[in-house]
Amino acid sequence: MKKTIVALAVMSIGLGAAHAQQVVKLGNAAPLTGTISHLGKDLENGTRMAIETVNAQGGADIGGQKVKFELVGEDDQADPRTGTTVAQRLVDAGVKGVIGHLNSGTSIPASRIYDQGGVPQVSPASTNPKLTLQNYKGVFRTIANDVQQGGALGDFAVKTLGAAKVAIIDDRTAYGQGLADETDKAVKAAGAQVVAREFTTDKATEFNAILTKIRAANPDVIFFGGMDAQAGPMLRQIKQLGINAKFMTGDGGCSPEMIKLAGDGISANAYCSMAGLPIEKMPGGAKFREDYKKRFGGDVQVYAPYAYDAAMAIIKAMERAGSVEPAKYLPELKVTNFDGVTGNVSFDEHGDLKEGAVTVYQFKDGSWVAL
Repeated sequence: MKKTIVALAVMSIGLGAAHAQQVVKLGNAAPLTGTISHLGKDLENGTRMAIETVNAQGGADIGGQKVKFELVGEDDQADPRTGTTVAQRLVDAGVKGVIGHLNSGTSIPASRIYDQGGVPQVSPASTNPKLTLQNYKGVFRTIANDVQQGGALGDFAVKTLGAAKVAIIDDRTAYGQGLADETDKAVKAAGAQVVAREFTTDKATEFNAILTKIRAANPDVIFFGGMDAQAGPMLRQIKQLGINAKFMTGDGGCSPEMIKLAGDGISANAYCSMAGLPIEKMPGGAKFREDYKKRFGGDVQVYAPYAYDAAMAIIKAMERAGSVEPAKYLPELKVTNFDGVTGNVSFDEHGDLKEGAVTVYQFKDGSWVAL
């Protein structure tokens, strides 16, 4: 497992006596290796920026003491079993809160471990509705869920793109299938027909068999629920097979990497959604993007701003509670209400973001452009 640790304990010496400054561990879990490691690293980088911002200001004032934070990062490999192993490792390491996971398929089983260990979890990326409907007290997310996103996608396909027939593919993960299910419901509710429902895996790169079946159904729109590592090659193969349908996918494919992977298969017929505002329209988006580029040398992929706000939600709850202990700051986390990078951050009774925006993008001039 890859482990990254940021921020060292700082010793302050005053009046002839040495006093150790309190250092508190925050956990981060995401896929740091594998085909979607660029998204996992993006999530970790957002968490890192929040911690470095607070530490650079001398730490957080919690219970009358300055506290600095240490990031303990774990690689969950986007795998449910590894996710639970990583979750237990973070609990055993004594972290006081967790930012993660990226994939719903890892977040959902890992959330049980965090609940048993009494450690709050704030996901900046896991959108499956089931995550926050398990009656765990300490589970939250800083991004819209798939009910909101799938509803917007299905409605857009029918009412804006004019689709009468829609084909749906998913990768059988909790995220991909969950988003596909919600899009399916919304397409039908809007009066269109789902003419094919196919599935693949989150490891596949060859889709000719299912795409050939879909071509026979002659859909107006093909929707894919999954990540950019599959969406990009799928688009290339759609073009190779001469399928003229428009293509839609969710936030897992709404990345610069997806454009690279699609190559000449991508066109203005490609659309994606993000469970949030475009970064240039986020209240703190412009500065965040600038700071991110300076710190990491590249652009934001997808989830870094939401990870930043997730970490800040935990830290601000600790400050209000005057304690870093989960049992004491959890009540404050539940009533979180602040203006973050992404917008207002406040949670409903389930731990879902109250004001979860959804934005649809179209591929234009080499990039995703918000509609």
